[in-house]
Amino acid sequence: MRSFILPFVLLSLGLAANADPTSTPWVLHEQRSHIPPGWARARKHDASAAIPLRFALVQPNIDNIEEYLYDVSHPDSPNYGKHWTAGQVATTFGPSQQSVDAVRDWLLENGIESHRVKISPSRGWLQFEATVKEAEDLLHTTYNVYGHDTGAEHVACESYHLPEHLVHHVDFVTPTVHFDAKLSQRSGGSMRVGQPGSGNGPKTTGVVSNWINQLEDCDKHITPICLRALYGLIYEPLSGDKNSYGIVEYTPQSYRQDDLNLFARNFSADLYGVSPTMVSIDGGMRDTLRLQNLDINGESSLDLEYAMNLVTSKQKVTLYQVGDLVAGASFNNFLDALDGTYCSFEGGDDPNLDSIYPDTQSGGYNGKDCGIVKPANVISTSYGYNEADLTLAYTARQCAEYAKLGLMGVTFIYSSGDDGVAGGGAICLNPDGSQTSDGKIFNPGFPSTCPYITSVGATQVSPGNSVFDRESACEQVIYSGGGFSNNFAIPDYQKDAVSSYLKNHPPAYPSNIWNSTGMSRAYPDISANGANYIVAIDGNFSLVFGTSAAAPVVGSIFTMINDARITIGKGPIGFINPLIYSASFADGFHDITNGTNQGCGTLGFNATLGWDPVTGLGTPNFPVLLAKWLLMP
Repeated sequence: MRSFILPFVLLSLGLAANADPTSTPWVLHEQRSHIPPGWARARKHDASAAIPLRFALVQPNIDNIEEYLYDVSHPDSPNYGKHWTAGQVATTFGPSQQSVDAVRDWLLENGIESHRVKISPSRGWLQFEATVKEAEDLLHTTYNVYGHDTGAEHVACESYHLPEHLVHHVDFVTPTVHFDAKLSQRSGGSMRVGQPGSGNGPKTTGVVSNWINQLEDCDKHITPICLRALYGLIYEPLSGDKNSYGIVEYTPQSYRQDDLNLFARNFSADLYGVSPTMVSIDGGMRDTLRLQNLDINGESSLDLEYAMNLVTSKQKVTLYQVGDLVAGASFNNFLDALDGTYCSFEGGDDPNLDSIYPDTQSGGYNGKDCGIVKPANVISTSYGYNEADLTLAYTARQCAEYAKLGLMGVTFIYSSGDDGVAGGGAICLNPDGSQTSDGKIFNPGFPSTCPYITSVGATQVSPGNSVFDRESACEQVIYSGGGFSNNFAIPDYQKDAVSSYLKNHPPAYPSNIWNSTGMSRAYPDISANGANYIVAIDGNFSLVFGTSAAAPVVGSIFTMINDARITIGKGPIGFINPLIYSASFADGFHDITNGTNQGCGTLGFNATLGWDPVTGLGTPNFPVLLAKWLLMP
């Protein structure tokens, strides 16, 4: 049943031996094939400089995580809906004493004093502050300083080795090949590259003044009544005090209360003056000081205005505001707060990818938020990376965390991206694995390619059509992100759907520009409208487009399903993918059969009968889904 990552990924994670294994007991553990765009090697790193060397210890039972997750989420399982406690998760995946001892003994044998080696409280990693020379000797590597076009610098190596007897105890080591460092505003400039949402925010055609809040106008302007009509979302929450819906935003993205009020004044008067319940993570705060514009306020305004309206004032929406104004944050910083075991899960945060707190810089958040937040039943996130931005070990570690949270009954929603088969910013892959605007190879997005989240693509009410006509794949301003992973194997729940697509509607592209094996995770899973949204931003209404609009709409629908289940004494729906792909839910979605998701110099894939890598299973039919989920245990 295991389909966590593909066999070829395992090889690249370091299970392949050196070319001459007889001469040394060392094996290659991880390596990069190229230096990411914008970076260049500046110099050899100073041998006496200090780096925080961290060894991520292998988690027992991680190979069985999909089996465990299916046991509580598959419709045919007698344990459906019997979600785990956080304690069960921590106990099941805690590293063994054998792994701890193996790595510690090796360090001591190589001259690292015992008092320098620290083990995390959850035993997930071993760490000590090493000199560059010590790290190079231990890992048989060379550390360099790399410079970026923005002026930032980053310490990394291009490959590293471990003794053969440690390979099965260590998942990865940092800092090493985890090269995609955050670039944030620390000394001049205003660019934030490598943060969630880079190149992935909502798009706009500008301010719109003449719009009509009528069903007849939904092909030009999407408002809440359009969405309610499209998906049959007629529901008043009954258990809002027991249910929870979370929206995730990453600093500096922030909302303005006067924008929420402007939206409420026009669409939901009872929400006027109402704010989301903000949970600050790693110093997250509303940014009211910076220049107000779409880049700062667009995403939060879109997410919150529609989420709050669709679930009504009877259901509070929680805003997870992640990261301070200095260091920002990554997905891992957010996951730390949801689950304390993740702060050191498989090595914990990577200081080259994740913001490290306490942030001792001037104005930074000088605290640590780890395991302080009870996760909402449904969490919607409209941010993402390109799969190729991150190392295989990094994505595998994070994907496993989504599975753990799924075990605890959390439904994770991620937007699939706005550039079709290309990556964020319309970047495509080259044969050597690099990413450029003129690349020709399809570039899948992460976390959408993780099998343990629900990926949401975008549709549109086509010009001249009404809400009573079938939607098409979004081809206005943005293209629904979709395709096939290069990292993750196909999960059991979608094998039949993907096999049918490839058999009956085979894409007419050479196999060297997309993963045509039929053995990789495919996305999106479902879709919702992503075009022509009327959004209040900075005191005006703008026309906004994006899968980042579709994600909170889908999250709202599942939140209302949870409300109905909780009202009759049942639990939250949790990880939904095995259920929505099952035959019993086949009529729970409006099949989308028109449109493409072009990119990388192609028309991309086609929306067609059944599941497709443009719109997934289709758009939600709320009344049908509600009726079906109320019958589930």
